[in-house]
Amino acid sequence: MTTIDAPRSPYTAPAPAKRRRVNWEKWGWLYMRLSGVVLVVLIFGHLFVNLFLGTGVRAIDFAFVAGKWASPFWQVWDVLMLWLALIHGGNGMRTVINDYAHGRLRPVLLGLVAAAVVVLVVLGTLVLTTFDPCPAGAPANLVPDFCSAISK
Repeated sequence: MTTIDAPRSPYTAPAPAKRRRVNWEKWGWLYMRLSGVVLVVLIFGHLFVNLFLGTGVRAIDFAFVAGKWASPFWQVWDVLMLWLALIHGGNGMRTVINDYAHGRLRPVLLGLVAAAVVVLVVLGTLVLTTFDPCPAGAPANLVPDFCSAISK
């Protein structure tokens, strides 16, 4: 006959303590919600300034963009919008890939999405932060007309 130990037997060892790991899915989910709310404000602000203030879409040209990016406020606004949108989109693609890709294809696709996000964030940030519509020493025929007025 076999006997079963009592539930509070002194011979039962406690379960080993599990090391807490970062829950990336939770943080990704939270990021999507928070960045989505901030992006709505940034995008509608961007559209309001570019399309409704002044003379509308006809006013958007190189000079308009150069004038906006001359202000640190608009540089930060556009860099924040760029970073949040690209990371938000990359995180969304990660979710889709995790749902539908299997086997060896999944890490390849995740790596491609991550590489694309990093490259676009770096290039976009460089464009927004180093933009100079009137570079010193540029030939006069290659720069906009308003640059000659600035240099005089």
